[in-house]
Amino acid sequence: MKRIIAFLLCVTLAASISSKAFADGDGNMDGGGGGMGGGTGSNIWHNGEEGVRVTVVRSKDNKPVSVPLDLTNKNEGNIQKHFGKVSKLHYSGGKVLTLSSSKYTYENPGKALPKIISNGGNSNIKDIKSYFTDRLVIQYIATTTGASYDTLINGNYKLLIEPMAYFTFMGTKYAMTATEAAAYDQMASGGLRSKMVSLTHQNLPLSIFLEKSDLGYPAYSGSTTRPQSDSTIISSLGLGIVKFKDDGSDDNDNGSGGGTGSGSSSAEYRVDTDVVTSVTLSTGSAITPDSPASVTFHIGGGSYSVTNIVIPEGESQLVWVKWHTPSTPQTVNISVSSSKGSLSANSITAKVVSLNENPPPNPTAKDRNNSFTIPSIPSKIQTTASSWGIWHATWIPNWIWNENWVWEEHTDWQSGGEWVDHGSWVDAGDWEYSFTSYHATLSANMNLSPDDKDPTANGKQMRSGYGVKINVSSSIRSSAPSSHIAAAQTAVTYFPEFAYNAYWRLLTLTADGDSSSFDFKTNMYSTYNRKVHFTPVWFPDGKYTAYTYLEDAWTPAGMLSMNLSDYTTIYGSVFDDWHVGPKLVD
Repeated sequence: MKRIIAFLLCVTLAASISSKAFADGDGNMDGGGGGMGGGTGSNIWHNGEEGVRVTVVRSKDNKPVSVPLDLTNKNEGNIQKHFGKVSKLHYSGGKVLTLSSSKYTYENPGKALPKIISNGGNSNIKDIKSYFTDRLVIQYIATTTGASYDTLINGNYKLLIEPMAYFTFMGTKYAMTATEAAAYDQMASGGLRSKMVSLTHQNLPLSIFLEKSDLGYPAYSGSTTRPQSDSTIISSLGLGIVKFKDDGSDDNDNGSGGGTGSGSSSAEYRVDTDVVTSVTLSTGSAITPDSPASVTFHIGGGSYSVTNIVIPEGESQLVWVKWHTPSTPQTVNISVSSSKGSLSANSITAKVVSLNENPPPNPTAKDRNNSFTIPSIPSKIQTTASSWGIWHATWIPNWIWNENWVWEEHTDWQSGGEWVDHGSWVDAGDWEYSFTSYHATLSANMNLSPDDKDPTANGKQMRSGYGVKINVSSSIRSSAPSSHIAAAQTAVTYFPEFAYNAYWRLLTLTADGDSSSFDFKTNMYSTYNRKVHFTPVWFPDGKYTAYTYLEDAWTPAGMLSMNLSDYTTIYGSVFDDWHVGPKLVD
């Protein structure tokens, strides 16, 4: 009933106002396109069968907080296959593409959507941006997703907008976002691209993309007039963002390295760490096993070559090298060259930094902080899953008879001779490409507890002034060979008494491999050389929560990272365990 009322209200308001939009948001989106081409037979797209998927995203950690909402002007009740309500952020976080035959649900908004998928190179991005920054539209989205309008626009949330297409492929009617179409094409080893390239790999993904980087996705600066590869679509296309507060998101860089765009890029790594540096190799014509491509990385005076790369026409693939960073902070200039195709970057400036430079000062019994208030626990941008893949090619023979008719004379024949076919069988086959997908997932746990030397600790309860110990355990699970990945190698812990900012402790890696563990380094101020952090004696009763950022779990698709936290409960202080009085004598 609420949804019906909201729908009728939106219709009424839309009819009663002038054509001038009341813009409440800032649209971060751009667009391109090209000739649509034509589908025939069992592979058809009709102009106007389009829509958008809208997801509410929490700004502070880029997490989806609403069930994605599909909007379209059409009646799409005849959809036979779809992939559920899953956003691009969900897929980036490790959600697996899963085909569904369940009833497809959607909404027809009161104010009709503008044209989403354009052709002929004419982008409709101005109207799309105006629509999704219109107050009435935002009010409708808020109501339909179960949020209040004031909450949605208070600066804590963003809208993720993804273009969608409804089309028939191999006789079946599908609903797909641009990201889903690219991922499905990888599953089908290029089968979707071969039938619907103008729609699924050009006009749909190029209908909306970012002007400025946000949500961990880059601003797109590539071609807007030709079909794009699956990997480019998944990484960079088919999304727009509406935000309601300038949060500087276009400057957000989580230091995960790599980067798209031609020419050069930058990366940040930690000292003495296994990392994976990757670039994207794209090609307009097929690269076959007969003449494969190679990519060479030049790092620190050494060269690392990746050979036997094959890629189908119009596609791309990540190419990477796993290497170990220097033990001291410095800048490493990486150059990359390829024998075929084009690279996303020919040079990478890698800044290698040390995090072991700002440990907390020595706590004392006289320390005070009467104005202290409990700070909010941070939540940095985290990536707990990634996916990538490699193209392979298999020769599919197609033997045909190549005729070669020759006249052979026979003087004793009445005809004088005969035509004889001296032809031969010729293999007119071709290379068939398949894509092997890999994925990796990072999981971790953190345990903060009183030091074993604390005489009055009880479980997780302790008095302030004593030390706490920590254990962080992490695991990376992957379908790829170990040469593709590196497990988590860095964990940095921050503390509430410093507002999780001024000082930190770089944890020691105590076990590595697919499963890694971390704890505190030996505290130089500990009488017993304990691996602890001392809580301040003035800390108020209640939860004492430490925050750890786990990082440097590397894959070809970037770095995996994770936010962790745990607490002990403070009750009283170390002074409560002291008694000063006269010595009793018998």
